[in-house]
Amino acid sequence: MEKQSLRKAYGDALVELGKQNSDIVVLEADLGKSTMSYVFKESFPDRYFEMGIAEQNMASTSAGLALTGKIPFYSTFAVFAAGRAYDQIRCSIAIPKANVRICGSSCGLSDFGDGKTHQSVEDGNIIKTLPHMIVLNPCDAVEVKKMMGFLVSYQGPAYIRINRNDLPVFTSPDGEFQLGKIYPITEGGDAVIFATGVMVSKSAEAAELLKKDGIGVQVVNVSSLKPLLKEELLKYTAGKKAIITAEEAVKIGGLGAGIASLLIGEVNLPFEQVGINDEFGTSAHGYEELLEKYGISTNHIYNAVKKALGK
Repeated sequence: MEKQSLRKAYGDALVELGKQNSDIVVLEADLGKSTMSYVFKESFPDRYFEMGIAEQNMASTSAGLALTGKIPFYSTFAVFAAGRAYDQIRCSIAIPKANVRICGSSCGLSDFGDGKTHQSVEDGNIIKTLPHMIVLNPCDAVEVKKMMGFLVSYQGPAYIRINRNDLPVFTSPDGEFQLGKIYPITEGGDAVIFATGVMVSKSAEAAELLKKDGIGVQVVNVSSLKPLLKEELLKYTAGKKAIITAEEAVKIGGLGAGIASLLIGEVNLPFEQVGINDEFGTSAHGYEELLEKYGISTNHIYNAVKKALGK
């Protein structure tokens, strides 16, 4: 399938939205050429603020800009966005419901060469715990662009995770992004895989392999990590024999845990989680190498489905 850059989609969307709305401002923490926010600077230098390696100040400054009526988007690596600036996000953005958009770029293991200090396997889990925050996790570049359009009109604080690598495109260009909606990717009646981010494409690959074994799997894209809506989950568990969740994050406090907490007492089906165990990442020569090492590859999803179905 065609692959596109989520980071480029983020930068291009900033420019297009900036042409339409003069209140949009962009802040960066010395990583603009990596997050791709620098393209906004080239078009609107007076609305782009380079904050240096000072994520705490960037978060607080964004909150102040939001109070003046601006719509700030600020970018840095996800590990720094969620970790280094947590207190400022909590006190200056989440508590007052400031209209700030945080981009956690190079999320998960996607920054495969820089090791555990730069790989963020917990950022979405951390930010989800903050009241008033929404957390978005797009599966491809088209969904990034749709989410960015949504974020301009959304009122309140928001966090979006951006993968560093080019990923296959599954999202239709038609229609608008709907917060909390779960999007079907494949059809199948035996099991459902609730996947998010890069795991959507890996789950689709696993579904193709399972089809050859006579097993029909419905892969769905859970791109709203928060809010997670029970009625949306029940829509896709109806008639299925097993539930599998797939995420590029630690299992504790992640997508699988969130889905389980909503379905307990509602659905009695075999349940398998594909996610990262209680550990940090490491350096590698390539992305696929890390997905395999941490148990979140296509084959791991394939085996999880087989296990859940007792096959």
